[in-house]
Amino acid sequence: MIPVVDPALFKGMKYRLVGPSRGGRVTTVTGVPLQPRTFYMGVASGGLFRTTDGGVSWTPISDGRIPLGSMGSIAVADSDPNIIYVGTGSDGVRSNVSTGRGVYKTVDGGVTWQFAGLYNAGQIGAVRVHPTNPDIVWVAAYGDVFKQNPERGVFKTADGGKTWRKVLFVNDGVGAMDVEIQPGNPNVVYAWMSRLERKPWTIISGSRDGGFYKSTDAGENFSRITAGLPGELIGKANLAVTNAKPDRLYALIEAKPGGGFYRSDDAGQTWALVNAQPSLIQRPFYYTTLGADPTNADIVYAGAEGFFKSSDGGKTFTALRTPHGDNHDIWINPKDGNTMIQSNDGGANVSFDGGRTWSSQANQVTAEFYGVWVDNQFPYKLYGAQQDNSTIIITSQAEPFASEDWRRGPGCETGPIIPHPLNPEIVYGSCKGQYGVMNLKTGQEKNYWIGAQSLYGNPGRDLIYRMQRVSPMAVSPHDPEILYYGSQYVHRTRDKGVTWEKISPDLTANPDCCQGASGEPITRDVTGEEFYSTLYAIAESPLEKGVIWTGANDGPFHVTRDNGRTWTNVTPKDMEPGGRVQYIEASPHRKGSAYYAAYRYLLGDYKPYIYKTDDYGRTWKRLTDGANGIPADTPTRVVREDPDREGLLYAGTEFGMYISFDNGAHWQPFQLNLPQVPITDIKVHRKDLVVSTQGRAFWILDNLSALHQLTSQTTFTEVRLLKPRDGYRTRVAPDVLGPNIEYYLPSVPAGPVTIEIVDASGSVVNSYNSDSVPGSGRGGRGGRGGAAAAESDDPDMAPAAVGRGRGGAPPRVTKAEGMNRFIWDVRHQAGIAVPPGSYQARLKVESTVQTQPVTVLIDPNVAADGVTVADLKEQFEHNLRTRQLLADVNQLVARVRVAESKLRNATGADAEKAKQIEAIAAKLLTEPVRYGKPGLQAHIIYLSGGMTTTADQKIGRDAVERYNVLRKELDAIRVEVDRLLGSM
Repeated sequence: MIPVVDPALFKGMKYRLVGPSRGGRVTTVTGVPLQPRTFYMGVASGGLFRTTDGGVSWTPISDGRIPLGSMGSIAVADSDPNIIYVGTGSDGVRSNVSTGRGVYKTVDGGVTWQFAGLYNAGQIGAVRVHPTNPDIVWVAAYGDVFKQNPERGVFKTADGGKTWRKVLFVNDGVGAMDVEIQPGNPNVVYAWMSRLERKPWTIISGSRDGGFYKSTDAGENFSRITAGLPGELIGKANLAVTNAKPDRLYALIEAKPGGGFYRSDDAGQTWALVNAQPSLIQRPFYYTTLGADPTNADIVYAGAEGFFKSSDGGKTFTALRTPHGDNHDIWINPKDGNTMIQSNDGGANVSFDGGRTWSSQANQVTAEFYGVWVDNQFPYKLYGAQQDNSTIIITSQAEPFASEDWRRGPGCETGPIIPHPLNPEIVYGSCKGQYGVMNLKTGQEKNYWIGAQSLYGNPGRDLIYRMQRVSPMAVSPHDPEILYYGSQYVHRTRDKGVTWEKISPDLTANPDCCQGASGEPITRDVTGEEFYSTLYAIAESPLEKGVIWTGANDGPFHVTRDNGRTWTNVTPKDMEPGGRVQYIEASPHRKGSAYYAAYRYLLGDYKPYIYKTDDYGRTWKRLTDGANGIPADTPTRVVREDPDREGLLYAGTEFGMYISFDNGAHWQPFQLNLPQVPITDIKVHRKDLVVSTQGRAFWILDNLSALHQLTSQTTFTEVRLLKPRDGYRTRVAPDVLGPNIEYYLPSVPAGPVTIEIVDASGSVVNSYNSDSVPGSGRGGRGGRGGAAAAESDDPDMAPAAVGRGRGGAPPRVTKAEGMNRFIWDVRHQAGIAVPPGSYQARLKVESTVQTQPVTVLIDPNVAADGVTVADLKEQFEHNLRTRQLLADVNQLVARVRVAESKLRNATGADAEKAKQIEAIAAKLLTEPVRYGKPGLQAHIIYLSGGMTTTADQKIGRDAVERYNVLRKELDAIRVEVDRLLGSM
């Protein structure tokens, strides 16, 4: 039994989606013929989503149900749309493709999912369901694209996935790229077989084996057909059938010679090449997108980098605009050829007019980020590079769907992108190995390409500097002007890239076998993704200047202890050659200590590799043996040590997050609500866990302070109030950045849970309890606040203040069993912000009372603007006085109105009193006409409503003087009222 921390102690913790809502790569889509506004998209690494409103909004339906994000093919049963099969393993086999883990099935429309077999089938190119019997399914399995294996080819189940039979198999290196059923006749099954394999240094697509296969007995037996088809080197292909002409069959084929667009009009018995347009078969290992209109056999769509439509059976194609390039899939409704969904590297998009217009991709939070970096602003910002898009700079307090919360930065889709440590206006970027720097004020990127050599198209051996597309870059923690960059060497600049010095020898293994041009034996593809023998990670120790660690994408670990003058190969002896070092964590606690996260799945080895050294690499301990918490077939991408607690480690893997409380001796899942997708990077910053994903954008787990107080021996049997994390008085996301108060409940208490905030004098500032229903009293983001949100005819209503900060209802106290979290909004019970300072959080649960100190800090941006804590104390006291003034005038107005009502028909002496009360009312109340002369109540409301409450500021003298005048006037009127009505 592995000693772990009780997961109940994680309750109350929740990852917060940061965004952005800018779609990422989608490699499979489908729809429901009888539900024309319902579609599904399988994100390449981000899981399965559904829309029921034609692409206006998308909902994830696999999170927490399917334990991986890589989606290969989706099939909805025609006979019952609640039955859906998903083949995992994206079929767009680019360099960062994430492996599949078989087939999953739902019979209730995605509410629950069950594993349905084929765990080792790797990438799945197609799933097809029998039109009337949803238990009969065919699967086209690529197999493991990183090594040869027998679980590949066409598989068939007749019992809904309980058992599978391999019905078409060529050899351990040839898989099934596609499988199709002839419309109207499920006894006729077509398949395409070819070799598709990835190595870190090349792409192998094609061989002399494989080709087109046909079955006439529902896939029990297949015959290979060659008539009219390429007969030498045969690569990847995609097939398309059409209901409009069941014997019509299209194929988009990679081959040498003979690649292009083919057509058969006799159910695949003979074929003809009808179009050899090169743009149809660009990068076929990644694309070969094909779809035929079910209502018109001559309309066919094909896609690669561009997207194309033919209306004459493929003889000619014209470009068709889509929201994004790099096209992967299309589904067309068999009931209506104008209703379709199409996917590409920017997401999925729906059309109801045959592709003339498309739905938005700005509603899909599915970006693939290669890494994440942070700055020291308040709130801090996140920096990352999105696959097939741009770099991005986004506030840590972003609303996921708010485009105004982010902007582009230097570099391009590959990154990395790193802010200057002291000046966030200066940002370093990289694009496919080429470095640049941008001043955000000018928006201009200055290019300082190391070596200034064109990288595309070159064999690795011909490069001066072997730069990976995702080249490593690191800022020195000791000198903010020093930046490191990696080729096969470590380069250093002290002037933002104007000049570079090479400070190392070649730190890679550089095997002769792997330095050619990638792409074989048919299609050459040299974009830098397969440059082998480059550095992939660089990190300088935060404790020792000049101690620099490196890791290569072909295996070696190196370290220098003298600022680059000499280097030592410190590769662990038990580390098999050829693995990729993804990230290095130089320990923030111990000199000579570092953690390396490496993986070898690109070589077909899925074991996790995290190593630790405490002696500058002389000895290493592997922290992931496959039996201590991280499964043996879960590749590791990143590891970080918490800077606030030694030995508290976070690991990002291909299939989610893990945590260790004992320096890697034991691991346990730390997924919480995070989608189970590849974790590409982690940063621990200001006690937050910042996460980048491949397929689900950026996430943050706010406030790790509870983890700093837990161990595997922690067993709470009674109520426990943990030490809170200090928070800020801020108008930017106070529901996140305010003081975090966490408490443990061994069971759900019968009575309410109460949290009181007590100031230094012992007075209760505010009180919250679990039984009260929070009111709304503050405006949401960008909206108007409180009851004054709507324009009112009451002339004595206060003007509404407009603000952009995240507001909403007051915080809610929970009383769930396990850990609970409460974030104080730094509000006084009078509804105004309290000043920075020392407070106490008091927890009351039945007879238990516990107290912990908590500090409210001033917003650093407010302080930088010249406002002091003393100013905010004065503001608080003034606002408290004006609130009391407002309460007093409202009370007085109520007395006067009651008196007016009672004396309305008075006679005699009371008539004189009524007249005097009417005169007082005229002083207090505004004339009851539009733009009537304001009474004293309106003046007080005006003063208290917005002049000193909408910003953190030094109180203006006019506000203080006006308060004194109004106080004096009100007191005088109250004396009159007391004389007439008696004192209260």
